[in-house]
Amino acid sequence: MLGGKGAAYHLEFTSRAGHKASRAPTEDNLLVIYMPNRAGWMAAVARLENAGHKPVKPFNPYWDKKGRTFEDPDGYRVVLQNAGWDS
Repeated sequence: MLGGKGAAYHLEFTSRAGHKASRAPTEDNLLVIYMPNRAGWMAAVARLENAGHKPVKPFNPYWDKKGRTFEDPDGYRVVLQNAGWDS
């Protein structure tokens, strides 16, 4: 579970033992993480790339303007967006 103490939000990842996850419904089903600090964003992208994860071309080219899209083996995508959430 991710979220700041006392924050009005959190993000929780769950799984079920013995249950295989299905493929993502489309290439545009995304989890977008907004990271306004450029140095922090660059460090996060570098950590993913250094761990062997290469960016993929997003379905919507908007996400390439200020972000990088990564796909997991099940086809689910995460965008690291170098912007505030209201941008």
